Amino acid sequence: MRISFGAQVTMGMVAGLAFGLLARDSGAVWLGETLHTVGQIFVQLLKTLVPPLVFTAIVASIAALRDLENAARLVTRTLGWFAITALIAVTIGIALGLLLQPGLHAGVDAATARAPSSSGSWLDFLKGLIPANFLGLTASTTLAEGGKPVTQLGFNVLQVIVAAIAVGAAAVRVGPPGETFLAFNASALAIFRRLLRWIIALTPIGSAALIGDAVVRYGWEALSTLAAFASSVYLGLGLVLLVVYPLLLAANGLNPVRFFAAAWPAIQLGFVSRSSIGTLPVTEDVTENALGVPRAYAAFAVPLGATTKMDGCAAIYPAVSAIFVAQFFGVPLHLADYGLIAFVSVIGSAATAGLTGATVMLTLTLSTLGLPIEGAGLLLAIDPILDMGRTAVNVAGQALVPTIVAKREGILDLARYGGGARLAPHPA
Repeated sequence: MRISFGAQVTMGMVAGLAFGLLARDSGAVWLGETLHTVGQIFVQLLKTLVPPLVFTAIVASIAALRDLENAARLVTRTLGWFAITALIAVTIGIALGLLLQPGLHAGVDAATARAPSSSGSWLDFLKGLIPANFLGLTASTTLAEGGKPVTQLGFNVLQVIVAAIAVGAAAVRVGPPGETFLAFNASALAIFRRLLRWIIALTPIGSAALIGDAVVRYGWEALSTLAAFASSVYLGLGLVLLVVYPLLLAANGLNPVRFFAAAWPAIQLGFVSRSSIGTLPVTEDVTENALGVPRAYAAFAVPLGATTKMDGCAAIYPAVSAIFVAQFFGVPLHLADYGLIAFVSVIGSAATAGLTGATVMLTLTLSTLGLPIEGAGLLLAIDPILDMGRTAVNVAGQALVPTIVAKREGILDLARYGGGARLAPHPA
């Protein structure tokens, strides 16, 4: 009997939880290392496909959007919905911070306050927009064990998007000479999509390894000292994911149950991988194939959302965290300060799109409010546990907005929405 792909991923997570508990309780170091290695390999496989897949998909979408009369309106409305949902999320975060007052119920030692290794600033927005090179590739050198330098290659997805938009627009504007390039790009996109399906077929195994590794490495002990803060964050994430998003879907004539059934593989993977970029290929696939968003639009909106649409990392978390830091250090906040928190959450996610982690967004918020940057260091101990929920909400929002916009514009395939079309769990 055929098992659905979503059920396979769920079974993988249950198996991973069991393996993680076994490795943690029995002290089986080899099992913990195996889970960690397999999980990292799976995420790395997904990330390897991101630059070429995003580049070719956006170039193809630019070529396809030229035939749509409402292309400009699609882009405008997508950004508008990004802002609307972010504003709702940050409002919930501020309300929870004021009601629950997590900074007054913290058991964390103030001596642990320290400046994080990375921070955000508004100049990062301009730096992130301008490609450092044609493919947005970056390199960093760190010291491994024994003091040996190790160089790691990475990429800035926002820069890849900017480069792809420029190349796609140029290919369209040059006319006939650009048709050969667009045909080659379409062929390359088809190849990368087939590679993607092969990697997606490994998602149940990857999910098992990632959730098992999370259990082994982080556990839940660290939550005891910051229970009020963690509860506030997860309550906010739950309200956005399980209340706000379903209400927005229902208000636009879409069945919330069908949305979550279709988007669940991507949301699950976001939760266990803690990476919107790593989950990007799966998010785009479910948005197009399971939710019925046209390929030309999904190929543009989903990658853009993966870099700038972060209701978990850029709205709920920095709002609750900033209020926590202010309460912990006894710094009073006024109405204008809450307005600044909302402004940073709606606009600031783009300023940190090329950087990694919600800590960058938090430091941007703290610096804008004039709060101690060291306060971010108080929260680092439980950041991986919170990051799982934040990323799941991010991914859900990145699929939600294109679906709503497509429905409002009359281009959503309602027959496919939450229907029979699903991710292929095998390399067909």
